[in-house]
Amino acid sequence: MFPNAKGSELLSVLATIDPAAQAAGTVTTGWISVANHHGFLSLVQTGVLGTSATVDAKLQQAVDSTGISAKDITGKAITQIIKATGDNKQALINVKPEELDTVNGFGFVRLSLTVGVAASQTAAQVLGVNPRELPANAGNQAAVVQIV
Repeated sequence: MFPNAKGSELLSVLATIDPAAQAAGTVTTGWISVANHHGFLSLVQTGVLGTSATVDAKLQQAVDSTGISAKDITGKAITQIIKATGDNKQALINVKPEELDTVNGFGFVRLSLTVGVAASQTAAQVLGVNPRELPANAGNQAAVVQIV
């Protein structure tokens, strides 16, 4: 616990799926090393979903930053969001490095977001939580342009 630390010193913005009217299909973040944080939080956001649209999201793991041997992380997928109740909602997925298949060398994660049926407004972020070395904002992706 660091009660005097700023939130931006404890969280890193590691990867994003920028806000967009995403066509039906899958988009993913890049692969992220789990070596520098004690935990990760993925935030999935919907805006207005298209007619009969669905949104699925899950975390995947790989052996390296190119996605070698990529596979889903067990238990790290959201319950499908549907148009009838899914406009303007958020879903969170937590994962810790020890939940990966580290015995077999898996040390990278990414977020996969799938829109089904109709284009829908979506966005997502993967945050690094509790960095192994402070401040966390040193690990922010290049798209982070301001910290106030």
